[in-house]
This record gives sequence, structure tokens and C-alpha cells, in this order.
Amino acid sequence: MAQLQAVLFDMDGLLVDTEPLWFDVEREVMAKIGGEWTQADQVAILGSPSAAAAHYMIQRSGSDTDPAVVARWMDEGIVRRVREHVIILPGAVALLEDLHAAGVPCGLVSASVRPMVDAVLARVGIRHFAVTISGDDVSRNKPDPEPYLKAIAALGADPSRCVVLEDSPNGVGAGLAAGCQVVAVPHAATIEPAERLHVVQSLTEISAQSLEALVGQ
Repeated sequence: MAQLQAVLFDMDGLLVDTEPLWFDVEREVMAKIGGEWTQADQVAILGSPSAAAAHYMIQRSGSDTDPAVVARWMDEGIVRRVREHVIILPGAVALLEDLHAAGVPCGLVSASVRPMVDAVLARVGIRHFAVTISGDDVSRNKPDPEPYLKAIAALGADPSRCVVLEDSPNGVGAGLAAGCQVVAVPHAATIEPAERLHVVQSLTEISAQSLEALVGQ
């Protein structure tokens, strides 16, 4: 795999099915500040860090609650739920094992806070990530490219020889801005193919060989 230098995985909605858990937390927190939460609201903040989601929720509800408090409620709620139950999405483990066998380093790049990332990794038992970047590790979160650029630098890779795997528009934007090839696996938001942006229905459609072909174009 001379061309492909690294593959960078998003976490929520791509590696593990946390979106239903997030919806429960968001609905619970929104009710706490006097508002109602819908599927459209979840799509609107898909892939956003808790701080950005908190500002959205306050704007929607008209609450005067401190955004930092709202973000903390969400982070605590999601970590608690992940420790109880989380599902690895189809194809994720097989793809990680395929990349590991091919000698391609993998990174996990999430907008979620470090306790959430650690809780997911502990729960699913995945050990194939050479580097993990959380929302706590950067000054600017997705859709800014900083999280992906930080992971790429840690791996000593060239962005043009890296592939980002994402499920949200925010994450896709971050990967493209970092200069990578991006493969989107959308489930809640619509994502259309574009230059350096490829769309599949599931991680089961991806292999080390197919990702190598993308950077070799």
C-alpha cells in the first residue's frame, strides 16, 4: 500500500451507532431547558461538537441557561449511555482489520469530548487506532480541518495520501478542507458526490484496496 498513507475514521454515526443515543440525550436536555427536540433538529447539528449544539438548543428554546452547562449535560448524558450500550456499525471491524493487515495506519478523529471517545473505545474494544483525536484536543472543531490535520501530522502522513471516512456534512467539510480524499457514509443527512468526495451506503463496501485506488487516482 505505497500510495495510501493513513485512513482517518469519524466516530459517531460512522464507527458506532451513537446517533439514537445522542437523540435521547438531546431530547432530554432540551426538555430540561423548556423546549422540544425533533429529528430535524438532530440533522441540523449532526457532527457538531457539544458546545455548538448547546448554542443551537438555547437559540431554539429561548432559554437563558449557560451554554457551558447545557454542553456539560449532553456530554455527561452520552457518556453514561455509551457505557451501558453502543453498537459497532456494519463493516467497521472488518475494514479496520483489513487496513491493519495491509500495514495502513488508522486514526480516530471525533468532535466528541475525550471521555466520550474513551468510553466508546473501551466499550467496543477496538485497538487498531495509532492516534485518536477528540474535540478536547483541538482549538477549532469540525467543520474546521484542524482535527484531521492534527491526526495526519501525528501519523507523519501527506493529506493528499490520506482518506477520511465520515457520515456528516460537518465532517466531510473538515476532511475536504484538510486536503484528503473523503468517503461519506450518510445516514441522516444527504451528501452528494463531488471532487475528492465519494459516497457509499455502508462501510461494508470499502476495503484497503478500494481506498488505495482513491489516492492513486
